[in-house]
Amino acid sequence: MVTDNMTSAFVEPNGAPAQPELLVSAVLHLMSHYTANNSQETQSCVKLASVIERHLKALAELPNLAPVLRATCQQLSEQWATVVERTMPPPEKFNFFSRMVAGARSA
Repeated sequence: MVTDNMTSAFVEPNGAPAQPELLVSAVLHLMSHYTANNSQETQSCVKLASVIERHLKALAELPNLAPVLRATCQQLSEQWATVVERTMPPPEKFNFFSRMVAGARSA
């Protein structure tokens, strides 16, 4: 997913940066829920996968994180972005007749 500096989204209420350990803990918790809920509702799984991807991206952007952990989070973030894109429902396509009928109804 394309996001601007996600690190700013993960700050404590007092403005202090979030602790990496809390982000790791949260993303592991979210991943376990994704696995448990994967066979259930698809829409909630897409949202959950998106949140997991954002957490991993935020971790990858933390400068004080160990390089190997940052690289792992970056790779996993990209993999989760693929999961999100793959599970999103395809956009609804309207043919000319459908657009004409829809336009007639709104008039």
